[in-house]
Amino acid sequence: MQFYYGSQMPLRVLDECEFWKQQEAEHTVVIRELVSGLEKTYVDALTQWEATLNQAHERVVRFIETSTRSKGMFSQAFYVDVMNLVKFCLDQSHAFIDFCHKLLQSSEPIKSNPTSKVVMKHIIDESEYFIGIAQTILYQNGA
Repeated sequence: MQFYYGSQMPLRVLDECEFWKQQEAEHTVVIRELVSGLEKTYVDALTQWEATLNQAHERVVRFIETSTRSKGMFSQAFYVDVMNLVKFCLDQSHAFIDFCHKLLQSSEPIKSNPTSKVVMKHIIDESEYFIGIAQTILYQNGA
């Protein structure tokens, strides 16, 4: 992520969150489609994760719409709300990674399929990449 956006930074931050929440929601589908014989408990949990991640995505989109309408005039309250949303997205990604690690450790169809393990590790890596971006944003802004 580039940090030369100046007064448009809230919009850029939201763009990152929007992209990564959509990615994580799509990853739940990838896992369900890829892993043949995935345990029902995990299928159900992934379906719930998909809904939860889509809700976060929709929340971010609403903030993007507000940001766009404000034409670069961001109040301090809006900026604080954006940083709180970034923190929420970061925390959610941590929880999603924990769930993915649980799948790697506990799901027999994943443990026994080398391709599934590679894909799961890639999914985890991508969410960790977003966490790095989110942490940089939060630390630079004193959140």
